[in-house]
Amino acid sequence: MSNTVKYSTEKAYREFVSEIVSLVHTHRTHAVKAVQTFSNQLYWNIGELILLKQAEFGWGKSVVEQLSKDLTHEMGTGISWSPRNLWFMRQLVSEYSILNQPDSEFEKVNQLGSEIGNVKQLVSEVPWKHNILILQKVKDIKARIFYLQATVKNRYSRSVLLHQIKAEAYGNYLLNPSQHNFGTALPEHVREQTQESIKSVYMLDFLDINKPVSERELEHSMVEKVKRLMLELGYGFCFIGNQYRLTLGEKEYFIDLMFYHRILKCLVAVELKVTEFEPEFVGKLDFYLQLVDEQLKQPDDKPSIGILLVPDKDHLEVEYALRTATKPIGVAQYTLHKQLPKELKGKLPSANDFKQIFTDLKRK
Repeated sequence: MSNTVKYSTEKAYREFVSEIVSLVHTHRTHAVKAVQTFSNQLYWNIGELILLKQAEFGWGKSVVEQLSKDLTHEMGTGISWSPRNLWFMRQLVSEYSILNQPDSEFEKVNQLGSEIGNVKQLVSEVPWKHNILILQKVKDIKARIFYLQATVKNRYSRSVLLHQIKAEAYGNYLLNPSQHNFGTALPEHVREQTQESIKSVYMLDFLDINKPVSERELEHSMVEKVKRLMLELGYGFCFIGNQYRLTLGEKEYFIDLMFYHRILKCLVAVELKVTEFEPEFVGKLDFYLQLVDEQLKQPDDKPSIGILLVPDKDHLEVEYALRTATKPIGVAQYTLHKQLPKELKGKLPSANDFKQIFTDLKRK
């Protein structure tokens, strides 16, 4: 056998082995997801049985303690039969079952997937510890459904999910609907996933900035704490660099922050502003994205997208500015403070003071 033939055969064999390894990894991933789904469906059914039998026979809390001991004896410890875990199974069904009540406020609401069947499916697709976290940290039923959906769509890790809850992502979702031009600038098959991956408000309070800063200082602070920044941006963002250099002819341009999104399969350019939104910000980012697509985008990448972060914006002005952009751009606000700076504490009316003021106004 000639060296050329031998090399060709060896190369083909290595590719053959690589293909099988990839196939095994894919099937393992599907197997893990299938086990998770069946496990969560089992937990749901056990929770239903506990509720049913308690109602039928008037059993109290002690039955769960006894059930824990008996299941461990009968089935072993392969699954956690602890009283705590059994109570979570019961709580899961009990608290989501409000969606089944005929006079529930959710009877006619379906935009968040509020029917019990849809919720049960969401629960089965979310890791068990994620489900427990949502039950513990979130009390509003619509907010719970929001975080379940976000976890499924964005593949949140538990730490990212916890961060989203602490950052009040649901409240921001309601108060600040995201503004973008993805409907006209992106192909239909990637539009929805992109919209779900870009938030309307980013909480940057972890930067510990309590005074006015320049855009470069803000960027430097974000790069210094890039791990926390990645948690706030969400799952899938991979940091490429800051002040990312692009050229056109003899001119140079610099993008504040450059990322690659593993799920969306595209480059993401982030521009930071420390002043209120101006329409020209969109034009500049649109221009940068044209350069990114021409110079950096690979043949199998999706269209690059831009995120413009501003401290404040007029929604109507943003809407009009986005109409002229040819590239997909999302405009989002960021906040640097969740609490009042120390020097202002005690110098402004409290929540109770405002409540009293509004009460007095209503009386007049």
